[in-house]
Amino acid sequence: MIEEMEYKTTIKTLPFLFLEMKKAANLVLQGLKDNEIKEKALYDNIFQVNTETRRKEIASMVLKRIKVLDEVLLHKLVHGDIETGKLIVLYSIMKTDRLFFEFMDEVFKEKLIVKDYVIEDKDFNIFFDRKREQSKKVASWDDYTFYKLKQVFIRILYEAGLISNKRNRKIIKPVLDPSIIEHLKEKGEKAILNIFLGLN
Repeated sequence: MIEEMEYKTTIKTLPFLFLEMKKAANLVLQGLKDNEIKEKALYDNIFQVNTETRRKEIASMVLKRIKVLDEVLLHKLVHGDIETGKLIVLYSIMKTDRLFFEFMDEVFKEKLIVKDYVIEDKDFNIFFDRKREQSKKVASWDDYTFYKLKQVFIRILYEAGLISNKRNRKIIKPVLDPSIIEHLKEKGEKAILNIFLGLN
């Protein structure tokens, strides 16, 4: 359950990773195991980053996100259209990052419901203040951490195609492939489906 996950800030340095997710999903569908994908990341530099530390970090995060995708979603990520692939990556982030999921649930979804299609600075401030009150761990983070988290959340929304640009942040309502909607219903993913569809 997402609610049982700890609040973390790792998303600050590992935001959307769409191409990396697509590459790894393809390898999973080919039958490669986690350790083989890690080796490919490390020795073949499949994610095309400079340092060994970064290769390990990206491989670790990508595999964590891949774990929450079943074969149907992996297949759609690899072989489907780009828009669907990006929403599947967004789904994997919501499933593995509690703070981002809660932002999408409490801010993004609410915006869709009330038809207020701009995400403003104050929306982030109110959200982070509320989290500070709810969690000692979040309350212990410094201001710079929240500044970075805000930047990363905006970048993820932009790269996922859910806001028009990073400055005025006008919301673009996600368009989900009907087969994905059905699949997520079957999986019991009501909370995440409601975020995508703007439903209570």
